[in-house]
Amino acid sequence: MTTIKVLQNGPYQVEGEDVTAVDTSGAKFAVVKRPFYLCRCGASKNKPFCDGTHAKIGFKAAETAVPGGGVGPSKS
Repeated sequence: MTTIKVLQNGPYQVEGEDVTAVDTSGAKFAVVKRPFYLCRCGASKNKPFCDGTHAKIGFKAAETAVPGGGVGPSKS
């Protein structure tokens, strides 16, 4: 099973062996360590992966799921 966890004022933590990270052209990113972390602050120098910059810039964000929020339309 794959789990994506929103970390408080930090990145998305992605756990699961059945996950492949791909770019817009479908090329795979080499992910050698699990879990891996995806940037959510927009300031990482290693996008789409987190490099810890969120802590340096004081990134703050909401972490709780909105009741009844659900998943929006697919953009594929």
